[in-house]
Formats: sequence, structure tokens, C-alpha cells
Amino acid sequence: MMKEIKLKPVGFVKNSELEPRFGSFANEITEIVVDERFTDGLNSIEDYSHVIIVFWMDKVEGHVITHQPQGNPEVPIVGIFACRCPQRPNPIAVTTVELIEHNGNKIKVKGLDILDGTPVIDIKPYWPIYDEVKGGIIPGWVNKLDL
Repeated sequence: MMKEIKLKPVGFVKNSELEPRFGSFANEITEIVVDERFTDGLNSIEDYSHVIIVFWMDKVEGHVITHQPQGNPEVPIVGIFACRCPQRPNPIAVTTVELIEHNGNKIKVKGLDILDGTPVIDIKPYWPIYDEVKGGIIPGWVNKLDL
């Protein structure tokens, strides 16, 4: 039997995204407001060009085991762990984004695919030694999605 895991957000996001949508968030600017007790945890974050945001998709209801991404009939039905769809057993998401600014308990990032008010679980600096993938392969159907 697996133990239950309890998570507490370290902050939340502020942006203009109020409804789920498909498509690129590449130019979306998002402010992440970190709980003031974690302000010092952001010390020196501005030394990085990119950060990894781990967040809880709190507006997702239910989960699936198989899914047709974006309901697109041109792509196959795949297992939930073989796509980046939100209806996951644990609605955790991870996105690497450009860090624009750090000011006190707030950072601004570019390209975060997230809705206003979403809880942030963690913020990690991007380190190529751990995070860079050379020669990564994805299935061809991914290119048929609105990205």
C-alpha cells in the first residue's frame, strides 16, 4: 500500500489566463508570488536564465487512464503517462520557463502554461547537467496538436 503524500503550495500565480485552452503560452508573462516565509528561498534565483515550475492543476476534475490528446481525431488514444494532458491521477505539472525578473517574494516568468491562481508546489533552477536532453525523441502525432 502506498502512503499518502501531503503537499503544501509555496505560492501561487497571477496572470491573465482564466480558462483552460490549447495552444502556445510562449509569450505569456506570469508572476509567481511566493509565500513570504519562503522569500529567502529565492535568493540568487536571478542568476539563472530559466527555472522549472512545479504546480498543482487544481481546476482539473477527475482523471483518466487513456486519453486522446485535445480530442484530436488525428492522434491516437494513448495512456495518460504518454501525454501531457491534465487529467492525471495526480494533477501535477512541470514546465521550464524563462526567468524575467525577481523582486522580493515575486518572480516573473515567460512561457508558463498555467491558469491564474494556480498553486505552485516548487521552483527549481534549470541546470543543463540534469535537465538538458540531447537527441530527445517524440512521436509524430505530437506535431498534430495545438502547441
